[in-house]
Amino acid sequence: MYAELVFPLPFRNSFTYSIPAELKHSAQIGVRAVAPFGKRTLTGFIIKIKDKCDIKEKIKPLHDILDDVPIFDEERLKFYEWVSEYYLSSLGEALRLAVPYGLDVESKRKIIVDKLITAKLLAEKESKNSLQRQILDVIKDKEELAFSALQKLTGKKNIHSTVRTLENKGALTVLTTLVEAKVKIKTAKYVQLVKSLADVYDLIPEIESRSPQQVKILLELTKKKSTPIALASLLKKTEASGSSVESLEKKGVLKVFDKEVERKYEEEFKEAKIEFVLTEQQQSSVDEISKHINPFSFKPYLLHGITGSGKTQVYIELIKKVLDAGKTALILVPEISLTPQITSRLFNNFGALVSVQHSRMSLGERYDAWRRLLNGKSKVVVGARSALFSPLKEIGLIVVDEEHDASYKQWELVPKYHARDAAIILGKHSNCPVVLGSATPSIETMYNALNKKYALLNLPERIDNAKLPKIELVNVIIEKKKGRMQNVFSTILLDKIADRVAKKEGTIILQNRRGFSTQIFCDDCGEIETCQNCSVPMVYHINKNYLQCHYCGLTVEVPKACTTCGSLSIKYFGTGTERVEDELEFYLPGAKIRRIDSDSVSKKNSLSIMLRDFSRGDIDILVGTQMVSKGLDISRVTLVGVISAETSLWMPDFRADERTFQLLTQVSGRAGRSKVEGEVIIQTQNEKNFTLKKVIADDYNGFYEKEIRDRQQMGYPPFTRLCLIETKDPDEEKARGAIFDYFYELKVYSKYLKITPPSTALIARLKGNYRFQILIKSGREVDPGGAILRKAVLDSFIEFNRKSRFKDVKLFFDVDPQSIM
Repeated sequence: MYAELVFPLPFRNSFTYSIPAELKHSAQIGVRAVAPFGKRTLTGFIIKIKDKCDIKEKIKPLHDILDDVPIFDEERLKFYEWVSEYYLSSLGEALRLAVPYGLDVESKRKIIVDKLITAKLLAEKESKNSLQRQILDVIKDKEELAFSALQKLTGKKNIHSTVRTLENKGALTVLTTLVEAKVKIKTAKYVQLVKSLADVYDLIPEIESRSPQQVKILLELTKKKSTPIALASLLKKTEASGSSVESLEKKGVLKVFDKEVERKYEEEFKEAKIEFVLTEQQQSSVDEISKHINPFSFKPYLLHGITGSGKTQVYIELIKKVLDAGKTALILVPEISLTPQITSRLFNNFGALVSVQHSRMSLGERYDAWRRLLNGKSKVVVGARSALFSPLKEIGLIVVDEEHDASYKQWELVPKYHARDAAIILGKHSNCPVVLGSATPSIETMYNALNKKYALLNLPERIDNAKLPKIELVNVIIEKKKGRMQNVFSTILLDKIADRVAKKEGTIILQNRRGFSTQIFCDDCGEIETCQNCSVPMVYHINKNYLQCHYCGLTVEVPKACTTCGSLSIKYFGTGTERVEDELEFYLPGAKIRRIDSDSVSKKNSLSIMLRDFSRGDIDILVGTQMVSKGLDISRVTLVGVISAETSLWMPDFRADERTFQLLTQVSGRAGRSKVEGEVIIQTQNEKNFTLKKVIADDYNGFYEKEIRDRQQMGYPPFTRLCLIETKDPDEEKARGAIFDYFYELKVYSKYLKITPPSTALIARLKGNYRFQILIKSGREVDPGGAILRKAVLDSFIEFNRKSRFKDVKLFFDVDPQSIM
């Protein structure tokens, strides 16, 4: 028997291995296998089992199989094949998404250094080989380091022959060790009675005088009868020692054994369960989608409901129907900010059937939640974009809430998938309805709905007779001239906040920038303090008193003088959430204020606790970035303030207007979700801006009509498909040379595609790498499925690897990028 494996590496072919006799019963499509790969040992995925093999060379055997239950079946494999083909990755890289981080078994190479011989070789003048000298310089002060770390420190990948030479000279030794999975099943010691209760009661008088501790243990165990008790809690409760338990175990009264302990993620934020009666419009939406539930069939829907129209309740009613039919449900939410409230509502309705998946969970919690889904114990999964790849079987419903959100796009790792678009394809493979919900649908989704690709359902009214908030624009330039600005706040906004604090009503303030000051510049030479790894300004954080780069994470001390000219005339410019919080504390000293951004919610459950306290009235004002605009449904919020509407409006990106409209409409929708009417104050420098006018009028259709005309005129999605090609390298000339060599190969396809010449990325340097880009546009009329685009990109890449002297430079392909910055 033979198995075909793919590995999570950028190779587009599979590899054949023989299956040893002892592994034949475990080998099946969809399980992970440990196998030799060159000089390494890696974890791969079995995608095919066959009994014949045409390969003439010696075939290596598999080392081990890691799973008892397949992670994917042949139907789900087709979905991963689509992900890899559409987003231009290998199948192994796509299948890596099916497994939580930390489960791989692989070999790692480690270098052990002999410092004496290293110093001796460095002293020799004959050592002219520059790479050899470079390696010796790196290792001279180290005891040991990883082989990959040496590659990184020298900036060279191909160091194998030089390392071998140095190993022969005795300067170092290379060791290969097998590294086990980082996360495993958690177990704990448990105690259980073996003898009958009658026998135990007979034993107690015998040992009562000799060992009172043993009696305490037995009495505690008799209360539980045959139910096992955790050893640690038993010893704590009885104040007994481990030796007492050991004595009773030797007497055959009880047994001590290892039992799996499930790590469950729990939110601090909890809501009381409310029985809802659906509105006529909600019921109509449920009835329409239910036409494709039992019997199940694929149908994509756009549920366009204004903020507060009760979309979540529609999802819950649909999940009930799906579970009754014996199927499972997948609910995607953007980032972490939506999960505390929506998970609370799902747990209220479906209890232990719900599993959560998101990045704030520990590795162990994510692994246990994943195993619950794999084993069929959980029937509903709710989570951020990665939850799309959960091992749910028999999917009967997929929901993508706030489908317009940019965080559904994976932009860091390969494959750079879009969870919303991939969810549609998964729904097709699962033969089930897919519901895309939003108050501000993306332009592409609304276009698909209006062109009958998706069915359009509307929820135009808020539930419980709540009214949409009244929105007012305040021009900060005019207010400044009239002396009605208090630093970043207009007097109008400050007065309204003070009024809400006095009334014990909730206020949300949005400023979509972290930190205190977003720039520090010198008044004499005009230089801005920028990151040494990235071409972006450093941000001043007052709480920790340092400058931080929000792209690479670098932190440095606040300079006392200009680092360019030495001048003491340093100015702080721009406003972040820390400054907004600081000024509110000054103007409203009695108010209870909390900040929500990625700096303040990094601790586990910190967001949940803040939302719980805010909903109870223990916090008056929440200040935050876009995290406060997403899905918060708190009835006591009656005022929303936006410090600067221009934060996202001025971005040099074709989606800037759309992003601004969505952000301002969404954050405005947090106000007035009860009988008390809400109010929104948006501070701006241009109240005549078209996007802002449409936000005030709550006119999504008017905004969409202008935006779709502009997109068609400029050749942007949904009329074209985009692909962003990027080179990254610490050497600027290499990164530039690679992009031009690739462009030369790509030009062959210029009659089918619109290809922009290579240019420096807007953020020219990021995390120490110089960046150059090419943007490709493929017309939907000529290339409806994007096949021409994908062929052009891959064929050009093959030619680039064959001809270019810069082929060691990394190229990244981003199909359907959400930003071209």
